[in-house]
Amino acid sequence: MIEDDVALDALKALSGPTLQYLAAIATVPHEPGLYVLYGDERAWSELGLSVTAGHQPLYVGKSEGSLNSRDVRTHFAAGGTGSSTVRRSLAALLKEQLSLVPVPRNLVKPDDSANFGLEATSETRLSDWMSQRLSLATWTAPHGAVLGDVETVIIRHLRPPLNLDKVGEPRKRLRAARKRMADLARAWRPAE
Repeated sequence: MIEDDVALDALKALSGPTLQYLAAIATVPHEPGLYVLYGDERAWSELGLSVTAGHQPLYVGKSEGSLNSRDVRTHFAAGGTGSSTVRRSLAALLKEQLSLVPVPRNLVKPDDSANFGLEATSETRLSDWMSQRLSLATWTAPHGAVLGDVETVIIRHLRPPLNLDKVGEPRKRLRAARKRMADLARAWRPAE
């Protein structure tokens, strides 16, 4: 049960109507707040996940700057996997279905990072899948709200399966899938 009024307001907004990608570009505000990504029934199936509660989101995140820039333009944009934890989680679980190829996040200067990107056509396939299968809802934070605290309350309440932190569960399958992708990216070598 959520007792904080700000968190209750956030939960209500995040549980409300959702937007598809193209509508979100024009509608989501350039303000700080929280966002949730919802998947249709096929998305949950293709990700190998099971809904544990009605209208459960796949992911909850926060934007300290602009919801439009962070959740819409970064997460849904091809080329954004290296800087989007939700894209890396989706890519790890959809690797086989979408024939995704992981590469180092920085092709010019590969490192041993656990963060990875996708080669260009894989980026496009993942973005297309997201645009077809996912929708989102946002909540604009009131002045003075501590987004990290509100995010924690919402994540613990909704338990989205693609969040790795703040959920109170180990997420072993997701962590293993992301590790496999990171290992493949670290082994990547440029074509000669």
